[in-house]
Amino acid sequence: MDADFLNAFTQPAAVNQFLVENVITPGEKRKLIKPTSSNNPKLEQLKLLLIDWINTTLKEEHIVVKSLEEDLYDGLVLHHLLENLGSLKLDVDKIALTEKKQRQKLSVILEAVAKCLQLEESQLKWSVEAILAKDLLSTLHLLVAIAKHFQPSLAFPPNVHVETITIENTSKGLKTANGVEYITGSKENSEEQSTDDAFDELFSRAPERLDDVKKVFLQFVNQHVGKLGLNVKDMESQFADGVILLLLIGHLEGYFLNLRDFFLTPASTTEMLHNVNLALDLLTDGGLLNFSVNSEDIVKGDLKTTMRVLYCLYSKYKAKET
Repeated sequence: MDADFLNAFTQPAAVNQFLVENVITPGEKRKLIKPTSSNNPKLEQLKLLLIDWINTTLKEEHIVVKSLEEDLYDGLVLHHLLENLGSLKLDVDKIALTEKKQRQKLSVILEAVAKCLQLEESQLKWSVEAILAKDLLSTLHLLVAIAKHFQPSLAFPPNVHVETITIENTSKGLKTANGVEYITGSKENSEEQSTDDAFDELFSRAPERLDDVKKVFLQFVNQHVGKLGLNVKDMESQFADGVILLLLIGHLEGYFLNLRDFFLTPASTTEMLHNVNLALDLLTDGGLLNFSVNSEDIVKGDLKTTMRVLYCLYSKYKAKET
């Protein structure tokens, strides 16, 4: 099993629960929302918006949806929704009780959606099997696409994104890849961010250049935090508590950081995590961070993670310094 598989979940219990609820058959590849994104406020806002939209649309038919995963998988709600929105007459039974009938029904419905939205198969972010398996990510992509086509005035929360894990059952075991996927917003069509990037290449194939890259980053950081009377010499340890990272972001992005919002002298791991999470939120809100970061890695002094985050700032402001 890939070592990153366990790291993709916040608690070991979540892994066991995942394996109980999801069976990845040999040769199968599935992309799922990580449990770490389950309490994302923007995700919850999007889900509530879609539920309210469906219930309002189907009010006269006395259909009430409470859960996107549990109430849409059999095709009944989707059938009514499409007939109501697009006046489409689908040649399938309203109610499908067996899994075979549900699969057939979904096949007809999704084919009608693709045709109506003029989407090629390669553009689809959902499938019959995924919807039937109550996959939330696929269900969200499907509903957002339908809503944007038939009711473009619907006010979606912008830039809703989730952390994902793609799992593939290969002959050598489970292969995993972490990523971030946008459901709404300007980056909604982006593919998942692979964990294999330039920094992986640097650490694995060109370690002799690592010190040179560190020097570039340290020079960049000190050029700015030096104006605040600070000096960074050790990238692994001095960013671990989040203080210098916050001050750097605040200085570059022009944020006023209230001392009550973070811990200037954190005395525990919890306080350090608070600082780092606040910094990551600022980068995300500013459009600088579009991939998932485990804040614990920074607190633990993981150099690769710290460099990835610093690069978000460096790539934006280096051009202004030349």
